[in-house]
Amino acid sequence: MTVVDREIELRLVARLKAGDPAAFEAIYEAYRPRLFGFLVRLSRRRDVAEDLLEETWLRLVSRAATLTTDARLAPWLFTVARNLYSSWRRSRAVDATRTSDLDPAWPAPERGDSPFDAAARSELERRVEVALARLPLPDREVLLLVGVEGLTPSEAAGICGLSAEALRARLHRARERLAAAMGTSRAELRAKAG
Repeated sequence: MTVVDREIELRLVARLKAGDPAAFEAIYEAYRPRLFGFLVRLSRRRDVAEDLLEETWLRLVSRAATLTTDARLAPWLFTVARNLYSSWRRSRAVDATRTSDLDPAWPAPERGDSPFDAAARSELERRVEVALARLPLPDREVLLLVGVEGLTPSEAAGICGLSAEALRARLHRARERLAAAMGTSRAELRAKAG
C-alpha cells in the first residue's frame, strides 16, 4: 500500500487545483492500485471496477478546483469510489441477495502479475479473499477500508457516512464474521497473519 506523505499530499492538491497535469499523474500513480483493489473487491467484477475507477478519476479532474487546500486525498477518492459503486448497484437493481449468490472466487485472474495473483499466492490470503467475498457488503466495505487500505476508522466512518462509534461497532462485527467465515477465531486469525 502506498501512503502519500502529508506535505507531499498538500502540494499535490495545490498543484491539482491549479491545473497541473503532472500532479494528477502523481495522484493517479499513488492511488490507482488501491482504488482498483477496493472497487474490484466490492463489486467482485473486474469490468465494473474498471468503469467505476475511470469515473472516479473523471470526478477528481472535474472537481479539482473545488477541493479544499487541506483536502485528504485518500478519504476523498475512496468516498467518490464508494458512492459510485452504490449508485451502480442501485441503477442495476442488484440487491444483496443476488450479489451474495455470486461466485466468491471473483473474476478469473489474468496472466501475469495482477494484484489478485500476488494476494492469492499464500493460502491464508486466498482463504481471506474467499471469506471476504462472502461477507455482506457493509462488512466487506469496512474491512477493505480499514484493514486493507489502511484508512483510520474516523476516515472510514466519514466515507461510509457513519459516526466513529458506529464504524467501530461495524468493524468489530465484520472482523468477527470474517473469522467465523474462515472457521477460526479472531485471535487465531491475527496470529496466522503474523
